[in-house]
Amino acid sequence: MGKKGKKEKKVKGAEKTAAKMEKKVSKRSKREEEDLEALIAEFQSLDAKRTQVVETACPPPSPRLNASLSAHPEKDEIILFGGEYFNGKKTFLYNDLFFYNIKKNSWVKSEIPNPPPPRCAHQAVVVPQGGGQLWLFGGEFASPDGEQFYHYKDLWVLHLATHTWENIKVPGGPSGRSGHRMVLSKRQLLVFGGFHESTRDFIYYNDVYSFSLDSFSWSRLSPSGSAPSPRSACQMTSTPDGSGVIIYGGYSKLRAKKDVEKGTIHSDMFVLKREGKDDQEKWAWSRLNPSGNKPPPRSGFSLAVGPAGRAVLFGGVCDEEEEETLEGDFFNDLYLFDTVKSRWFPAQLRGNKTERKRRRRGKKGGAEAEAEGEAEGEEAGTPHGPIEVVKEIVTDDGTVMTIKEVIPGAGAQEEEEDEEEEEEEDDGSASAPLVEPCPRSSAMATVRQGKLFLYGGMFEVGDRQFTLNDFYCLDLHKMDQWEVLVEMDSKTQEWLEESESEDDEEEEEEAKGGEEEEEESEEESEDEEGNILFFSLCVFLKLSPSSHLTFSWNSEEGAYIQLV
Repeated sequence: MGKKGKKEKKVKGAEKTAAKMEKKVSKRSKREEEDLEALIAEFQSLDAKRTQVVETACPPPSPRLNASLSAHPEKDEIILFGGEYFNGKKTFLYNDLFFYNIKKNSWVKSEIPNPPPPRCAHQAVVVPQGGGQLWLFGGEFASPDGEQFYHYKDLWVLHLATHTWENIKVPGGPSGRSGHRMVLSKRQLLVFGGFHESTRDFIYYNDVYSFSLDSFSWSRLSPSGSAPSPRSACQMTSTPDGSGVIIYGGYSKLRAKKDVEKGTIHSDMFVLKREGKDDQEKWAWSRLNPSGNKPPPRSGFSLAVGPAGRAVLFGGVCDEEEEETLEGDFFNDLYLFDTVKSRWFPAQLRGNKTERKRRRRGKKGGAEAEAEGEAEGEEAGTPHGPIEVVKEIVTDDGTVMTIKEVIPGAGAQEEEEDEEEEEEEDDGSASAPLVEPCPRSSAMATVRQGKLFLYGGMFEVGDRQFTLNDFYCLDLHKMDQWEVLVEMDSKTQEWLEESESEDDEEEEEEAKGGEEEEEESEEESEDEEGNILFFSLCVFLKLSPSSHLTFSWNSEEGAYIQLV
């Protein structure tokens, strides 16, 4: 009894602390949000002038991240809403709505009267009822300078049959937040986690809310058991029987001593299950210990639910910050989680038929061919293990960029070249190398009829952010290769540095002496040179399906890229 009493006191104490923190954050953020409400109202007044639906054929949406990408429940269409873009000087938030026709490979922009105001990091869920509905909750709006934030707590539904937006105003819902997760579980929308941030404070959540699609009412759940710690941007999928949800990973921050913020990447798993009937239903948390190979720790990954109840995880980033350098591991690998067997496994692309035929032919040589190859390798002294190749690129100003790549041994490479020559002789054509999305985080993903669709996202180089608008498709049944639907256009990349008059710190440094300013300008030019060169390499390099990219940069040693 004593131990149980202590646990209950700890839980109650944690709840009180969280409540105090939320009250503190809400007071400070209220002043900021009042300023932004006027700006949001301007957007809404402009949108209110629309009186009819206007649909226009258009090019693909502009570069963005943290939008929502959803599959139409009844048509072969993909729906993209909102998102954000940062050009180094200004933050842009969107509330535009696009429909992608899968069969026609074409985009349509749909301007519907009275839409939700601009936002990013919201959640959208499609429901098949009433000709198809897109439900949307929460998200955030930011001031153009990115210093102030407004967190939404509104609930919207887009009626896909009539192309009309409706704001569902009912009390008792979650507080304003972004980075939360929302899924459909039977006839309920379940919302978990997220965060709320002001200029000085932030708070992460681990609460659970349910919205009934029958009664149109919110209720806060009080599950028993050990809940996940507060977090945002986790993976949340429905259980196979629809009785609950599975949580994986996520990200959270804590403020340590001296106002130093420390980020935590979570990799634990939990399941929230419903028990009992509708009138007397109860919810319970329990920790999940899956088998297989879990993805390496990361944040900013993309998630979609594929065929046979398999959750698909793509990309993400794992950052390591030091005083003078910034190292970021951006991923473009795929992992699958079998919700039935509770098992993780990495997804391997099989390649097209020509490549598979070539691999089979290589195996047919038998033991004799292997022995001959080994003998030849020994005589020539050729290593069969992996080889590390280092290339250096020198820019006009003398900056050195080093590219390090691990490739198969020479014997294996020669073997592959011979097989390629034989295949070209037989088929009269060479197969193209595997094409895949470059490493990134915060991309948008969804699945329609067994195909994974991936749009946009971003990666960072030092202080510069590259926001993408490329579009890919992968057949999850065949698992052969990525199909490029929209190529990345480097012309859409814009980066504006802040001017000296806008940066107080630069003005202070200017007073210290001309030499320091000169050195800083040289460093900035070197950084910019490295950024442009790195972006070109990232877009045009062909990476292996299981690769990830590590980039580090400082002004003295230059740039270092590693492909594994």
